[in-house]
Amino acid sequence: MLEHFLGHFWGQLFGFISFSLGIASFWQTDDRRLKLIMVLLNICNTIHYAFFAAFTSMVSSLLSTFRTALSMRTRSGWVAFLFIVSNLTLGLYIAQSWSDLWPVFGMCIGTYALFRLKGLTMRFVFLIGSGCWLINNIIVGSIGGTMLEIMMLLINLSTMFRIFKARQATVHDSQ
Repeated sequence: MLEHFLGHFWGQLFGFISFSLGIASFWQTDDRRLKLIMVLLNICNTIHYAFFAAFTSMVSSLLSTFRTALSMRTRSGWVAFLFIVSNLTLGLYIAQSWSDLWPVFGMCIGTYALFRLKGLTMRFVFLIGSGCWLINNIIVGSIGGTMLEIMMLLINLSTMFRIFKARQATVHDSQ
């Protein structure tokens, strides 16, 4: 009983650390800084899901760590494809029910966004991926993870609005 409580405590703690890193990441208007902080976020999430014994989520987060780091070096569609196929293969193998597939969907969507998109379009697709992770975190029972995804959705929308307004100002100033 104590072991379960301690595992749950540590899991929630890492969820709250992920929450803090998520806020910092999506507040960034620079894509490179966003991705760098996301690497740290994914490491925390991997540990977080390990404490919850949410193995599909853990594997998707671990793959997300490497995927995000590689996306800073390449935008190769083939690399994205390999991560998506790896995630789908492992996720389908590990999943014990259909509800275990939400992190797999979120990771695949995020992979496409990181490797193939940028700016506003990348952040819009991240919204969809965040929705998948939000559903997963509710199912897993992660308080910090649920708060993380809700805040990531809100901060991402706010950052998208700031980028959009800055572009409008630039276009307006050049006319």
